[in-house]
Amino acid sequence: MRKLTFAMNLSLDGYTAAPGDDLSWSTPSDELFQWWSDRVGATGLALYGRRLWEGMSAHWPTADQQPGATPAHIEYAGRWRDMPKVVFSSTTRAVDWNTRLVTGDAVTEITRFKAEDGGPMEIGGATLGAAAMRAGLIDEYAIVTHPVLVGGGTPYFTALNSWVNLNLAETRTFPDGVLLTRYEVKR
Repeated sequence: MRKLTFAMNLSLDGYTAAPGDDLSWSTPSDELFQWWSDRVGATGLALYGRRLWEGMSAHWPTADQQPGATPAHIEYAGRWRDMPKVVFSSTTRAVDWNTRLVTGDAVTEITRFKAEDGGPMEIGGATLGAAAMRAGLIDEYAIVTHPVLVGGGTPYFTALNSWVNLNLAETRTFPDGVLLTRYEVKR
């Protein structure tokens, strides 16, 4: 069975995006950017919600061809294009860059993907992550907390029907006071 990790940047007050989908508070240091790039390189299948897909696909497919692209951005862009991806959306019409589109029930499809052979899976997007969280499909949470309070926006966590007990697997401090906490779900 494949492992599913829900990994995203998070404000200290629990949001993945500030009001208006503002992400400017989560600009990574070089060290954090490399950590994210290494995760992309090790991901067997990435699962995206529509809004996160729109943001990622608007930038990364050609980021390595932009003037001033750094070696790190060039590496990340190539890894992102090569990584197998699935987008869950009922409104998106077409996807590209090694990506499949799923318009059906996300929980059913994620359950099926978990049962397949392959490398680890990573889920991104608050709405999609919430559906997987409520269904008990998340095996690990990788939370990259930035020292900022945004006061509202898109929450990382959703209401649950029951508690989810976790084991702390890793902590790591990045520049600018950013903290990684990685938790494994107790089964």
